[in-house]
Amino acid sequence: MYYKFINIQKLKIVGFLVLCLLQLTGQNVLAQVRLPQLVSDGMVLQRDTKTNVWGWAAAGEKVTVSFRGKSYKAVADANGKWAIALAPMKAGGPYNMDIKASNQITVKDILLGDVYFVSGQSNMVHQMSLHNITYADDIANANYPQIRHFWIPTTTALEAPAKDLPPGAWKSANPQDVNNFSAVAYFFARKLYDKYKVPIGLINASVGGTPIEAWMSKEGLKEFPATLANVDRNSDTSYVNSIKRRAQAIANANQQKVEQDKGLTEAVKWYEPSYELKGWRTINIPGYWEDQGIKDLNGVVWYRREIEVPESMAGVPAKVHLGRIVDADVLYINGKQVGNTTYQYPQRRYSLPAGVLKPGKNLFVIRVTNQGGKGGFVPDKPYYIEVNNQVLDLKGYWQYKVGEVYRPVSGSEAFAGFNAQNQPTALYNAMVAPATDYTLKGILWYQGESNAGNPAEYKKLLPAMISDWRSKWQQGNLPFMYVQLPNFMEVNYLPSESNWALMREAALQTLSVPNTAMAVTIELGEWNDIHPDNKKDVGERLALAAQKLVYGEKKVVSSGPIFQSAKIEGDKILVSFTNVGSGLASNDGEALRWFSIAGADKKFVWAKARVVGDKVEVWSEEVPDPKYVRYAWADNPDGANLYNKEGLPASPFRTDQ
Repeated sequence: MYYKFINIQKLKIVGFLVLCLLQLTGQNVLAQVRLPQLVSDGMVLQRDTKTNVWGWAAAGEKVTVSFRGKSYKAVADANGKWAIALAPMKAGGPYNMDIKASNQITVKDILLGDVYFVSGQSNMVHQMSLHNITYADDIANANYPQIRHFWIPTTTALEAPAKDLPPGAWKSANPQDVNNFSAVAYFFARKLYDKYKVPIGLINASVGGTPIEAWMSKEGLKEFPATLANVDRNSDTSYVNSIKRRAQAIANANQQKVEQDKGLTEAVKWYEPSYELKGWRTINIPGYWEDQGIKDLNGVVWYRREIEVPESMAGVPAKVHLGRIVDADVLYINGKQVGNTTYQYPQRRYSLPAGVLKPGKNLFVIRVTNQGGKGGFVPDKPYYIEVNNQVLDLKGYWQYKVGEVYRPVSGSEAFAGFNAQNQPTALYNAMVAPATDYTLKGILWYQGESNAGNPAEYKKLLPAMISDWRSKWQQGNLPFMYVQLPNFMEVNYLPSESNWALMREAALQTLSVPNTAMAVTIELGEWNDIHPDNKKDVGERLALAAQKLVYGEKKVVSSGPIFQSAKIEGDKILVSFTNVGSGLASNDGEALRWFSIAGADKKFVWAKARVVGDKVEVWSEEVPDPKYVRYAWADNPDGANLYNKEGLPASPFRTDQ
């Protein structure tokens, strides 16, 4: 009995010592100081102001930050978060920073400069690599080690703001890494760097196809009760999971449709050279099949054509340009798959290794899948083979056949999907909130396409988001610069209503928010591409806005003419503008276009217009008693030509609000 007692006591003592050891070990593990993704090698810290640095450790743990000869002390709070504010410092670097607690971390290659948070949807996402033909020289000559870009991977959080961003890294502008920079942000940064020789940091939180509500916090949406109701609904995981299950069932059904495609299920596949054409018809590339005799078809359409390749273009690497295709495509050459794209927006540029093209006839087969709207090949895009500066045209007549038809989707099915990135607060919580401790110089915003269905709501949402973000960053009226949407879609040669014009008006009216600036891009779009190729002018116009708004260059003409007032004088309306610079002008020397005028009935007709000093005089013989005037009020006012003499376009406007 005594023997057993001694052993039990020993076991208790050993167990107690082991438990103490585990607790101490656990405390050491918990005490390991760690840093957010943004506080990492290569970062750019904001110059000339107190700058935040933060991280996590064990509750109550003491942390020391050493930087440029100064030491800063912090204590982790009850949640383990600690923070310090670096003293204001001039631009420069690179420097190292040491963070010490029970462990030590050294952050290397730090620059002091100006930091911008850039955000929006796909036109802010679009990387230099997607425009590598237009900007080939800019990419090859990218030697700006003091321009840094931190790309935030797409991630969502429906229930609450995240503490940190998903893994990422600061990259400098060199010919390799610049390919992954936002093109708009890069040209913005490059223009400012060339001007001021100050390091520029770009923190990029952008996701294609997303509405502004996804980028706002729950508090920022307090004036939008219907949207807040969605936020509360999405916090119910059982509801969200049920929606996802329904969406998955529809996706599975769609996959079965794909697998039923006759072009893939017949004994001889339609892309194989041995396949014999039966029942194929003629169609033109480029063009949509709905415009060429096929009505309302969603499904799979196959295209085939034999292309004669000269010997000089065979046996060597080549590139196939297939413009843009709605929605998805697979390219086969001589029976082999050589490229595919799964959605409509990227430009198709497929690289072919040596040996794919042979002298003489080569069989090109393109399988196109379309889920909705017009399907096929977008007009006014490049369609050709390129080899050693030789070009072989692919436009013209092809043979086509329908491989599968998708049945129309019912209303309930159409809305059965749950796209988390489009839900209110989802992107703010995951991609913005964790960055709000990072000290900034300003914010860039390029978004709106996804909200074009409800411009009246957007007119309220954009100012609300600016206020929301400023509140979260706690940097007062943080400079906010944004892009007004460019021209897009078909040209309408009659005065008409336009949601895109209303979206531009929403942006224009947001200039009433203090410390904001807008880049007018009314002529930088493309009628057939929501992602226009010209990203350089967009970025440089934002940089012009920053020169005046952020850097205080009051004499810089940073914008084109902005409507100020309209005065009725008899049968004419005299329009006044701000930002006239050294004068108003027609940028092409022709009569001013896209002015329309109306009487009390608001029935607009095209008007004549001319520059009179720093004003524009507008009139029409059809409207002897004018009341209202509009300029460039259309989806795509192609050739709108009112500019200032500094070469910047006037913003569209109307007076009939």
